[in-house]
Amino acid sequence: MNSHPEPHADPADLAALLRSAVGDPARVRTRASQRAAAAHDASHYLLAPQAVVRAASADEVAALMRATRRAGIPLTLRSGGTSLSGQAGGDGVLVDVRTHWRDLRILDDGRRVSVQPGLTVRQVNARLARHNRRLGPDPASESACTVGGVVANNSSGMNCGTRDNAYRTMESLRFVLPSGTLIDSGRHDADRELLAREPELHAGLLRLHARIHADRASRATVERLFSLKNTMGYGLNAFLDHSRPVDILSHLLIGSEGTLGFVAEATFRTVPLLPHTATGLLVLRGLAEATDALPALLAAGARTAELLDAAALRVAQLGEDAPAGLRKLPIRQHAALLVEFAEEDAEELETVLRAARPVLERTAAALPVTLTRDARLRARLWHLRKGLYTAVAAARRPGTTALLEDIAVPLPRLTDTCEGLIGLFERHGYQDAVIFGHARDGNVHFMLSQDFDRPDEIDRYARFTDDMVDLVLDAGGTLKAEHGTGRVMAPYVRRQYGDELYQVMREIKQLCDPAATLNPGVVLDDDPAAHLRHLKRVPQVDPAVDRCVECGYCEPVCPSADATTTPRQRIALLREIADADAAGDRARARELQADYAFDAVDSCAADSLCVTACPVAIDTGAVMKRLRADRHGPLAQTAGRVVADHWGTALHGVRTALTVAHRLPAPVVRAATGAARGLGAGEVVPPWRDSIPRAGRRRPTGRAPEGATAVLFATCVGAVFEPAGPDHAAGATRALLALCERADVQVAVPAGLDRLCCGTPWQSKGFTDGHRAMAARTLAALWQTTDAGRLPVVSDATSCTHGLHQLTEVLPEAERARYQDLRFVDAVTFAVQHLLPALPPPRRLASLALHPTCSAVHLGLDTDLRTLAGALAAEVTVPDSWGCCAYAGDRGLLHPELTAAATVAQAAELAARDFDGYVSSNHTCELGMTRATGRPYRHILELLDEATAPRPSEAREEGPGATAG
Repeated sequence: MNSHPEPHADPADLAALLRSAVGDPARVRTRASQRAAAAHDASHYLLAPQAVVRAASADEVAALMRATRRAGIPLTLRSGGTSLSGQAGGDGVLVDVRTHWRDLRILDDGRRVSVQPGLTVRQVNARLARHNRRLGPDPASESACTVGGVVANNSSGMNCGTRDNAYRTMESLRFVLPSGTLIDSGRHDADRELLAREPELHAGLLRLHARIHADRASRATVERLFSLKNTMGYGLNAFLDHSRPVDILSHLLIGSEGTLGFVAEATFRTVPLLPHTATGLLVLRGLAEATDALPALLAAGARTAELLDAAALRVAQLGEDAPAGLRKLPIRQHAALLVEFAEEDAEELETVLRAARPVLERTAAALPVTLTRDARLRARLWHLRKGLYTAVAAARRPGTTALLEDIAVPLPRLTDTCEGLIGLFERHGYQDAVIFGHARDGNVHFMLSQDFDRPDEIDRYARFTDDMVDLVLDAGGTLKAEHGTGRVMAPYVRRQYGDELYQVMREIKQLCDPAATLNPGVVLDDDPAAHLRHLKRVPQVDPAVDRCVECGYCEPVCPSADATTTPRQRIALLREIADADAAGDRARARELQADYAFDAVDSCAADSLCVTACPVAIDTGAVMKRLRADRHGPLAQTAGRVVADHWGTALHGVRTALTVAHRLPAPVVRAATGAARGLGAGEVVPPWRDSIPRAGRRRPTGRAPEGATAVLFATCVGAVFEPAGPDHAAGATRALLALCERADVQVAVPAGLDRLCCGTPWQSKGFTDGHRAMAARTLAALWQTTDAGRLPVVSDATSCTHGLHQLTEVLPEAERARYQDLRFVDAVTFAVQHLLPALPPPRRLASLALHPTCSAVHLGLDTDLRTLAGALAAEVTVPDSWGCCAYAGDRGLLHPELTAAATVAQAAELAARDFDGYVSSNHTCELGMTRATGRPYRHILELLDEATAPRPSEAREEGPGATAG
């Protein structure tokens, strides 16, 4: 169980071995870039796998385990990769159990749920919310951490404590042992099956059960340590809580970090949602005052009590969400508790708050204590707490790693332990360290910045770690409360538990994994310096991404995640290329760069949803667009400028080409486009498909009615492609014009609109010269048509609205000031604010499926989209699996596999039922979702037009001047 170099197989032999174990050989990934990208997780460790396999079933995992065990090759299971302790990486075979593992079954009206490992906690809770239930574990990383990680690390969180964690709420597991044996612990005969198939394991568990029960000291140690939040070593409390070997084993698997087996499916008992909540920040005069207040607050009904030390408060003061009183307070030795009360109904909450008020008033508060139920104010308080990670990580020195560690001690020892940690920070020179965490459980996190590039820095980290271990264990605590033992604390398990219980853990590993091929070096390691091996370097590659902590929060929102790479992997590969260059390994650097061109740069949808999820606000999409620009030489940039200068002609040419293509035999067109792509036009000419729409109608131009209240910017995409839906569908532009006429709202249209554009095609492809030229022409025309910004500009495609907002960014500073008064409004918002109140009540459909776009997220259009959809249908559904469709202007045409991968979950969810309508607010997104689902997605304004247009009989009654829409 020591860290040692693992055997490396011949690459060709290993690939053949792995392909024989899975149904699709393409799911065995052996390219250097694929292996390097998958190696990076949220920890400060880095091990390069020899191969990555995307397993698709429990049987495939079993076959892989058997094959690698025979070959003596280590195997590591990997899901979300948000682990902080090094348990999600290995230098053997890395098995991806996220991509094909996202099934979920709601049971007993949400009281139970069966989940595969690839879904995030947030995705599961979204499905449970309609049943007013949620998972018990509530980690702060819920948006990115997967159920597989929750089980593997026995995750808990801010509210669940030791009562509602993964161990306590698990009902049954379906798991695969390293031998390939598959067991479902929920079956009535599961224990007999374990005995029949794994007799030595069954007998060994009974033997260890008797051994622990016979040793009073062992029982006392287990009871003491597992009364705390404790993820250090194996969950030996399973031997005290259960007697059947199958139950002991299934509970040992929780928190085993992939070292004993693979959990293919977990069934949990859920907990009720508590929708009525009150939150407040108690700023106290010191740590002792904060911890002294805890017992009374918890007794009064506080469900959450998050601690912030003085250093954390100083960081929090700088946040935009900091309350005014906190901003002005001179922080000395202060500490704070973020306290939350929550109940199932409002009356219960009020009763609890009445009882809690005297307790709150008796606290040694440095600021007035107030509790708020306002969702926005509560969100700001929680952002203050969760933003600590962002602030410290973003401010660290480039090239350093942000370390987030966690411990737990008995509550009476919390103050001394926190003060001891602060002393260690000072002694070892970690001036930027902060302490925060789940005070009600005696569980705190501390965060510091560490350089692993220099031997003296590694030595400093080693000395600090040894001192921290002494501090926590002397307090009767555990060295890991939530984040798992991993590699970082594996050398200290023996010291925390003692020789006897450590030997029990070794026997557990030997019984389950006698060949020791499953995630070696994790949880148990006899090498006292194991935690100082495989440390990850963080080379500086680009100021725009150097803040990245490789946490993986960006991955669930990335549309290319299952097809090519994620934002984390794009950044990780830049670092790998820099490392190869620094090491003089030019061959490796060239190989990585060659794959990077498509896997990272060209396949990026550039939707920038990653920045909405990134804790340090990195926009990887913007970086990929810049890299596209960097590789365009002067000739390419000139060509982009020429297209911008002759945009009307270019659009006419595209429309003509589409018209001709649809008149020719499909095989001829496919052959022609295939030939063009083969000659290097793969990023310009799409592969021909019969589903490619026909040409749309030309844009209107040059309207200047009296009393105009807005300027319509009809977008290019509506002219290029006809709308989906019934023949002669209006499309967004004509629907908007019809609605304005019906609502008696006058809109102007710029002259020469057919030569104008929002600039997105040039921005997305990196043609900066063309982007600047188009920005200057478009803004000049809009400045004139809007009467120097007096009228708003209304765009009928949300991505174009977003593009218009960004146009001034590419102009010289002097020119930006000229256009600062221009206002850009999406047609959805315009309809809600100006059209809907003036229109007749829409005829409502029974149901509507709504696809918000990534641009709508950036523009904050969610409320307006839902308002408009709610006016059109009694039931509006946004899929729980919603995400960017990856059509990205032309990405979905040029690389349809990207859209297919991005939309597969949404398409499957929507296929479960029929809706009366399918809507979005952007034409290319409508094309992408139409292709993905086989249902005609249309712009929401088209449905509003049809729902408010007079019926034929009504039109005849109103006379010849009536508008039919």
